[in-house]
Amino acid sequence: MTDAAPRPRLSSALDGCTVVIAVDRRAGELTAALERHGATVRQAPALTIIPHIDDEALLHATRELIASPPDVVVATTGVGFRGWMEAAHEADLADELAGAFSGAQIVARGPKARGAVQQAGFDVDWVAESETARELGEYLLAEGVAGKRIAVQHHGSGADGLDELFRGRGADVVSLTVYRWGPPADPAVVRQSVLATAAGDVDAVLFTSAPGAMEWLAEAQRAGVLDEIRERADRDKLLMAAVGPITVQPLHDVDIPALVAERGRLGSLVRGVVTHFGGRGAPGLDTPRGRLEMRSAGAVLEGVFLPLSPTGTAVLGALFDAGGAVIPRRDLQDSLPRSSQSTHAVEMAVARLREALGFPDLITTVVKRGYRLTVKDI
Repeated sequence: MTDAAPRPRLSSALDGCTVVIAVDRRAGELTAALERHGATVRQAPALTIIPHIDDEALLHATRELIASPPDVVVATTGVGFRGWMEAAHEADLADELAGAFSGAQIVARGPKARGAVQQAGFDVDWVAESETARELGEYLLAEGVAGKRIAVQHHGSGADGLDELFRGRGADVVSLTVYRWGPPADPAVVRQSVLATAAGDVDAVLFTSAPGAMEWLAEAQRAGVLDEIRERADRDKLLMAAVGPITVQPLHDVDIPALVAERGRLGSLVRGVVTHFGGRGAPGLDTPRGRLEMRSAGAVLEGVFLPLSPTGTAVLGALFDAGGAVIPRRDLQDSLPRSSQSTHAVEMAVARLREALGFPDLITTVVKRGYRLTVKDI
């Protein structure tokens, strides 16, 4: 049996882009979609999935609730409720599910579950102060559950006794057990991904779950580079992207701007990233040779990717950031990955960069002052 032929490339929009995907679910599918547009993908899932129910079963139960809306919705955990909503968004069922919830009483087992429900756009009618399933069960039994349709969202094993309790009192229970998260398969890979992102070696980081986003950001905090990542995102030198409004919330919580997929699906997420880099969404400068944009592996000049060495990328990046202003040789020396005490290293780096770009006039030597990028109207 022969291996399947590789799928053809769709575009060169992501040529030169290194993309970190901090996800476990459907990572292979997302990687393939990005690679078809030229990206170099690094998988660095901050959490792994320990499934307790497959997506199809979860979505089947969700469709049952849409067809026959619940009287009561029970959210037992924040991470589980977010996972459920994310699955609904991916399946394009979110709006219909929201409609099914419109007349339901929503109760939460503690503040984290309440927060997840509110982030999803729903009002919470009651919260168990003790954060226990027992208190939640007693509350609903006191109100009466006989004849009511109750949706119970579980997380993990689901062994909290609520399903049996409500069924025993005459309720129609729809049980939804969402996959649970475990530690990353390779913590060193996650650590390296946050360090590389902070150092400018990554063009975009993609998230498809709120728990995964929270843990990746927590690793950046532990590594002491969260501020650097935030600064790069603020300056549009790094694209952070999330599959939907629930997934993006951890990024907003730490004031990191992010692209949000329009329809909460992987295809929309990929299109958003492709449009950003292929549609002039990244910062650029107009030069006599066309528009210039930076990538982690080089530069894009008038839509054509030019691969550069790490040194060439660093030098051109410094000139690019100056926007056409002159950079003294001594200052440009500091941008080299391995700085030398002699400005001769800068002169050699600039000479090699001019050769790699193919247009020596893109970098102007200003006698006795330094170098600048040749930019229009400067």
